[in-house]
Amino acid sequence: MEISDLEKIRIEKIKRMRKEGTEPYPLRVNVTHSIEAALELFRTHESEEKKEKEQPKVTIAGRLRSRRTLGKLVFAHVEDSSGRIQLMLRVNELGKESLRQFVDLFDLGDFIQAKGELMRSRTGEITLLAKDYKMLAKAVTPLPAAKDEIVDGKVVRHTLLSDPEIRFRQRYADLAVNPEVRQVFRTRTAVVRALQRFLDSRGFLEVETPILQPLYGGAAAQPFTTHHNQLHQDLYLRISFELYLKRLLVGGFDRVYEIGRDFRNEGVSFKHNPEFTQLEFYMAYTDYLKIMELTEEMLAYVCDEVLGKRTFTFNEQEINMNPPWKRVELWQGILDKNGIDIREHKDRRSLFNAMKNAGLKPKKDSSRGKLIDSLIGDFLEPSSIQPTFIYDFPIDVSPLAKNKPNNPQVVERFEGFVGGMEICNAFTELNDPLEQEKRFLEMGKAYAANDEERHPMDKDYIQAMSYGMPPNGGFGMGVDRLVMLLTDKHSIREVILFPHLRERDDEKQELNK
Repeated sequence: MEISDLEKIRIEKIKRMRKEGTEPYPLRVNVTHSIEAALELFRTHESEEKKEKEQPKVTIAGRLRSRRTLGKLVFAHVEDSSGRIQLMLRVNELGKESLRQFVDLFDLGDFIQAKGELMRSRTGEITLLAKDYKMLAKAVTPLPAAKDEIVDGKVVRHTLLSDPEIRFRQRYADLAVNPEVRQVFRTRTAVVRALQRFLDSRGFLEVETPILQPLYGGAAAQPFTTHHNQLHQDLYLRISFELYLKRLLVGGFDRVYEIGRDFRNEGVSFKHNPEFTQLEFYMAYTDYLKIMELTEEMLAYVCDEVLGKRTFTFNEQEINMNPPWKRVELWQGILDKNGIDIREHKDRRSLFNAMKNAGLKPKKDSSRGKLIDSLIGDFLEPSSIQPTFIYDFPIDVSPLAKNKPNNPQVVERFEGFVGGMEICNAFTELNDPLEQEKRFLEMGKAYAANDEERHPMDKDYIQAMSYGMPPNGGFGMGVDRLVMLLTDKHSIREVILFPHLRERDDEKQELNK
């Protein structure tokens, strides 16, 4: 690693500390209170009017965020994950040599411990009058510079770490200097917890299914492939939980769900990352109409729990998550947007020509289902700002869903859209093993081996269905996209702690050495 001049100075300070008998990375920490708890302790002390008693004494720890030296007096701010507190270090309490060490050897970004009594400064700020302090971890690299500005009576922090590429590559620095980024990920955790509480309270069992699978399935996507050396077996990172969760319905669990990572070897965009978080649940004795209602109820609950309201702003649009959502039948929605009635075009060639005649540019090698999917993406998805269910999809892109009665070309499937973005997908699940086997075989003939829409034959899944699978409704949702909506972030990378990024040239060169 190349070392900057500032880093060289800090490394020299590490050497000086050790020479003076101070370990810059000690083994032990002795903290009595988080900063938030210390502040609350002092507020309680004040409210109880115990001024005649001793001031509360605490030991806190955190990162040194600011420092101002006024001769024999130093003011500083220390921050942990719960809050920030002012320190006052005086020569009277610490002695000349100890104060000198703090001024000379401590830098912004260092983690420190401070022990003392709580008080209010002359300006009214709750302050820890330090009786003792110690270094916990010396920061060699200075954090990116930040500047606080008062805007409309609020403190706004501007940081030089503004380039998204650098922020995502060095998320640790991004989190350290941008409190609003830390808040995004607190919100993310709150969203996951709310989803769990909602489903747990309705009798769902949270489970874990394999990430490494001998056969991928349950979605239309290319998998990542790996190999087990001892077993001499190719394995796949899962693209969906679906087929394993539905096996559990066969086994006697009526309501199951999983929140975890899926992996799809596909393009990267503002709403796609190769590794992403998914919620899937399956519920026996129900169908996609009841799943629609449960979806409305669940996402309204999440908004209540996380935001305290059911309206929020996303991409400068106010979104209202109150049920009921708008419902649009797929064929009707496409007809309203571009005049193409997909019911009149029952094969690929007919729909392809209709799209060309409408001035569109359909891909020549696309199946009828893919052509319809492109119409959804180009016309229905961007215009679905308020929560909307698009329902009843073509069978050739929905091989795991039940047919509509008396219509073999259409299945009971819906997709949910909010803010011009798809966030969920659900079926009335197919539970006929003979029909499921037939569809797998038909898709094997109709699709090329490398086509992402092709579902491989899963004989064990057919075997499971053959024991009897209860009628059920299934649901899948991208948790990352839900967090994007609730935090008004317009890239999935903003809501994933460590998103996948392309290798830099210098990294490639290092690997090739």
